[in-house]
Amino acid sequence: MLVKIYPQNPSQRHVNIVVDCLKNGGLVIFPTDTVYGLGCSIYQQKAVDRIAQLKGIKKEKANFSFIFDNLSMLSEFTKPISNEVYKLMRKHLPGPFTFILEANNNIPKIFQSKKKTVGIRIPDNNILRLIIEELGHPLLTTSIHDADEIIEYMTDPEQIHEVFKDQVDIVVDGGFGDNQASTIVDCTDGSWEIVRQGKGIID
Repeated sequence: MLVKIYPQNPSQRHVNIVVDCLKNGGLVIFPTDTVYGLGCSIYQQKAVDRIAQLKGIKKEKANFSFIFDNLSMLSEFTKPISNEVYKLMRKHLPGPFTFILEANNNIPKIFQSKKKTVGIRIPDNNILRLIIEELGHPLLTTSIHDADEIIEYMTDPEQIHEVFKDQVDIVVDGGFGDNQASTIVDCTDGSWEIVRQGKGIID
């Protein structure tokens, strides 16, 4: 199903359709402030399995990230962070960054592995933040790659729907996406280091 949601004036009815799908274990492709992402509820194990299968990777080795709608969700999933890292995150989120943090004991249960870190995103995208706010907990996410060797990411939601309509439950059409991924910042030792420069610039 292709669901059109306008960033400036998101339809509550359409947001609810997406949220109900996620609560029932569905897979959804959605816009972010960078590339389109594929995601599911972190509490739907079969959906997490489906994403790993779709990506052709083992769940316990996957580098999936969590998408929050605000920083208050942090303490549920990560170990306490330093003031330096908290200030950095507060300054740059919402924004096109993935912060790698030390995971607490809730993360291995979700991934069914001994995972010790987790990537955290709060995209600057109204549609996505509204979906997570209504859902009440984070989304597990991974990016959508293009089969084209020159273009790394798919940007047209209608084209994405054409390719993935038999593999996912909903594609949210929030307009054209970006083709540059997020900047990844490793904060696992109390300070920070950029491990992949993407769309976001840390000043």
